[in-house]
Amino acid sequence: MIGKLKGVIDSYGEDYVILDVHGVGYQVHCASRTLQALPSPGEATTLSIETYVREDQIKLFGFRTDTEREWFRLLQTVQSVGAKVALAVLSTLPPHDLANAIALRDKAAVARTPGVGPKVAERIVTELKDKVPALTNVDPAVVHLSGAIDHNTAPRAVADAISALVNLGYGQPQAAAAVAAASRAAGEDAATAQLIKLGLKELSK
Repeated sequence: MIGKLKGVIDSYGEDYVILDVHGVGYQVHCASRTLQALPSPGEATTLSIETYVREDQIKLFGFRTDTEREWFRLLQTVQSVGAKVALAVLSTLPPHDLANAIALRDKAAVARTPGVGPKVAERIVTELKDKVPALTNVDPAVVHLSGAIDHNTAPRAVADAISALVNLGYGQPQAAAAVAAASRAAGEDAATAQLIKLGLKELSK
């Protein structure tokens, strides 16, 4: 199986690159974000490769980093997510942002992917939520709070404060992060109004 290719960019297609490796041109399918980051034809590059072998074809998928390739594999462990959808997700969200979106239960961010509806986005977030803590730099307190909101177990004042900030136009992940910081500063018994005030200060920083 091919795990990595190092060669010279020969040409680009709509969703692939032809990589010349010692005179052999490999057609490598990539996410649009990956293609945009690759150099011009004639320049050298290295791609991490995922090889798919089928009865009627061998297909190569290329990634700029091993982390991106791992996300490609991980996404396909989710029901109804195949190679095409996984590449589409990685075209919309780089690995770091995808990890943060899943950690924060931000289904809307994942659903921005063309061809990914709310149900598939929810499955991605739900089925991968326990697999991403090591891949994100999000405050663990915010991850915990987002999970509590998702399961309706957050304190009422906290939930109401987040809801108020969302109604003011902030995204839920940003609102949750701001209220988590406000809650740490004000203490567990803080009232909703105080959490909103402190949360707005956090958001204005």
